[in-house]
Formats: sequence, C-alpha cells, structure tokens
Amino acid sequence: MSLEKRCTEKGLRMTGQRRVIAKVLEDASDHPDVEDLYKRASKIDSHISIATVYRTVKLLEETGMLERHEFRDGRARYEIVPENHHDHLIDLKTGKVIEFTNEEIERLQEKIANELGYKLVDHRLELYGIPLDKKPNDK
Repeated sequence: MSLEKRCTEKGLRMTGQRRVIAKVLEDASDHPDVEDLYKRASKIDSHISIATVYRTVKLLEETGMLERHEFRDGRARYEIVPENHHDHLIDLKTGKVIEFTNEEIERLQEKIANELGYKLVDHRLELYGIPLDKKPNDK
C-alpha cells in the first residue's frame, strides 16, 4: 500500500507538498536524512521548504509510518516502516546501508528473550562493518 494511501487511512490531510514528500520517501532506495529528502522534494516542487519536510517527517514518524535510524554518522535517517522485518548492516567506510533478513538470527533473538523470561515483541539489529580485503586468488 502506498504511503499516501496509508496516510489517508490514518486521517492525515495530504497536501500537495506532503504527497511529494511521500513519493520521495517511496522512491528512496537508501535511507535519506531530512536534507536529502528536501533536496529531492524541492526538485519536484521548488516551493517546498525544509521546515515542511521536517514537519512532515516528524508527523509520519509520530504516526508510526516512518522509522528513524541513527547509523553512527550523526544524521537521523529515515525509511518507511517496512511490511516485512529486516535488519541493517552499515558499511563504516562508505556509509552504505545494506538491508538483510536472517531466520537464524531471528530464532536466536526469540530464544534469548525466552530464556530471560520475556516474549520478544520488537527488536532492531544494526551491524557495523568494513569490507573484507579480498586476496588476489579470491573470486
């Protein structure tokens, strides 16, 4: 379901500028910060202000449609709350964020919570790494 439709279903008023910001978020293949969102949105509608982007991001975050991440780079970065859970691996050299799922990790987290006397209701896993150096014989 599109972000705009989700907003409408939650009773949010969708102005033209909010629609542009929602479209930019949907089209993002990365995890943009507010500055990135502003640059992309203002290419579509030059009348969008950075204040509008900040307000819209805050509203979408408060209504549970946008997830905020801080990947140790000093920027709050965002993604639409995914329909399917995934975790993140952050390349510390480039800042690239790689989304992944791993059933073994999911089972282990459930097991740990259970062993400690808890039912796991939510979690967030962020791995930070640097690329392995490849040897000349590696393919």
